[in-house]
Amino acid sequence: MKKGKNRDKRKKTRSRLLWIAIAVIGISAVCVAGMLVTKKNAWRTPEELLVEYIRHIPKQEYEEMYAMLHIEASGNISQEAFIKRNSAIYEGIEARNMVVEIISYDEEQMSVTYQTAFDTVAGTISFENEALFLKGEDGYKLVWDDSMIFPNLTCTDKVRVSTIQAERGEILDRNGRVLAGEGTASSVGIVPRKLENKEEAIAKIAELLEIAPEVIEKKLSAKWVKDDSFVPIKTIPKVEKIELMKYKPDPKVLKENERHETLLEIPGVMISDVEVREYPLGETAAHLVGYVQSVTAEDLEEHAGEGYTANSVIGKSGMEGLFEKELKGKNGCRVCIVNSEGKEKEELAYILVQDGHDIKLTIDANLQSSLYEQFKEDKSCSIAMNPYSGEILALVSTPSYDNNDFIMGLSSEQWTALNEDEDKPMYNRFRQVWCPGSTFKPIIAAIGLQSGAINPTEDYGNVGLSWQKDASWGSYYVTTLHAYEPVILENALIYSDNIYFAKAALKIGSEEMESSLTGLGFNEELPFEIKMAESQFSNTDGIKTEIQLADSGYGQGQILVNPLHMACIYSAFCNEGNIIKPYLVYQNEAEIEYWIPGAFSNETASRVLEGTKKVVNDSTGTGYAAHRDDIVLAGKTGTAEIKASKEDTSGTELGWFAIYTAEKDIECPILIISMVEDVKGRGGSGYVVKKDSLVLEEWFSSH
Repeated sequence: MKKGKNRDKRKKTRSRLLWIAIAVIGISAVCVAGMLVTKKNAWRTPEELLVEYIRHIPKQEYEEMYAMLHIEASGNISQEAFIKRNSAIYEGIEARNMVVEIISYDEEQMSVTYQTAFDTVAGTISFENEALFLKGEDGYKLVWDDSMIFPNLTCTDKVRVSTIQAERGEILDRNGRVLAGEGTASSVGIVPRKLENKEEAIAKIAELLEIAPEVIEKKLSAKWVKDDSFVPIKTIPKVEKIELMKYKPDPKVLKENERHETLLEIPGVMISDVEVREYPLGETAAHLVGYVQSVTAEDLEEHAGEGYTANSVIGKSGMEGLFEKELKGKNGCRVCIVNSEGKEKEELAYILVQDGHDIKLTIDANLQSSLYEQFKEDKSCSIAMNPYSGEILALVSTPSYDNNDFIMGLSSEQWTALNEDEDKPMYNRFRQVWCPGSTFKPIIAAIGLQSGAINPTEDYGNVGLSWQKDASWGSYYVTTLHAYEPVILENALIYSDNIYFAKAALKIGSEEMESSLTGLGFNEELPFEIKMAESQFSNTDGIKTEIQLADSGYGQGQILVNPLHMACIYSAFCNEGNIIKPYLVYQNEAEIEYWIPGAFSNETASRVLEGTKKVVNDSTGTGYAAHRDDIVLAGKTGTAEIKASKEDTSGTELGWFAIYTAEKDIECPILIISMVEDVKGRGGSGYVVKKDSLVLEEWFSSH
């Protein structure tokens, strides 16, 4: 039957304007010229049937759609062919949110003119179309052909969806150095026709690529594979010739080159370049930068409608995960009709590609590398910041892992080895909380001065190297390492006197201690891009005993502090009592912002600053090994005992060092806090002081 096109003929036309949200509104009733007409028993009109037919599309109810057809007038199309054609197109373009407007109905031609619109993977598609009906014994039936899907679509045409992949944004340090960006790797593949002794060859390739032979066999048996196809098997690191030309090439590079050469000796194996995400600093910044991986089925389900495809990657940790939305961009997409020869007939929808945004961090890659090199053999973490601006200059956790390995694809053995390593290379130590030991004493000093509980010139008296308040403490004593006189605040900081600060904590009292620490951000989330563990002053809801209070005074007891939180509090000593707000995303003209303004008075901050200067610059100070003649530094050492009980003599020790520039007019201000596990028998906090001093030497010599 030929579709009626002559709308000038005299005819009986019922005109309607009927916008219907298909996903919401049923069709048991339609509004016609202001009257409600129900059709429970009477025949439904072609307009109503068309609305019902279109309502089924986004629900993928193809059998119900087929049941509405006049089969003979629709070319005797089978249900199987009908479902295959419709589902391939509508689901391929991700049709949803369908809306239809009935424009007119020609009773003579039994044709419904309508306007429809729906969202797709490439944006909204909208068009005017006609639907023809025939009257049968049990009502009207739809005459269907491919033009019901799109007006210009014929049975030999196809609907093609083309994705234009967005380029992922780079992650850069403060100087524009790439921390995550585009790199090149080697794609190892097989051309099936050239493969000799297939079973033996696959076994050898699998061994070299550290994968199971079944993985290779599955890829070779994919439906798309032809004899001359290049079938990618695994991505491995690319060997740069310039690396091999070095006087002493890296052993890892030599080993990788040997693997490449052995693979290429196998007939049928080809290696080609492929673009991948690359992390130039590798282990040095892995916990900070993170990594991406290919999306999984679970990712696609969780992020449905966000533009991910089976070929996408997604940030899994670190900056890659935190800034996934900004970095990934938006893929471009085209939906078009192509003829049997593959030539384009009509573009139906188009979304322009939007490449991802670059993320520039406040991190200094050289400082990051310097800290990593010093501590890479330790279980440690380091924070470096500009104490006057809040810019984070380095975030280091060791031991580390190479985030480039995740791009290549870790074998199950590699993944198991990483997770079962007793040194926990995947564990991000700078996000955790730790017992701070004596690095907490300047904070206690500031609380005591601010509350009036500490008189800085009061001599607490020399009581030797062990002390307890009274007999109620039983066998428990606070011990210290040095005897000195007079026992005043400044000397207590210089000699790191546990007894002085235990007494100071008792003078402050548990109520004031809890209140003051709460005011300094304890039990509160740090205002920072990366979520850090919250610092605490008790395992319960408060400080319960005198001994717990006394121990808190010198950073033991149940005190746990995040290193970045500690750095922020220390910033108050050189900011007239204001605690700086830290930040990680670089800002060209950043305004100084305080997290806790007025945490201490200027007088309190200045006195603590002077005391911490003496720790580094007085020859008897515990941090004197970091002293410099050219730059005035201030700081505090700390050794925290980690014991299973008070009687435990086999516990380990955490070594701490906090060091910072003490003058505002310096060109390259810096504050570093480093923590190293297991320093017992290795020099305690002195081990950390030595390493941070070498880092500072590099820092100052390069600025």
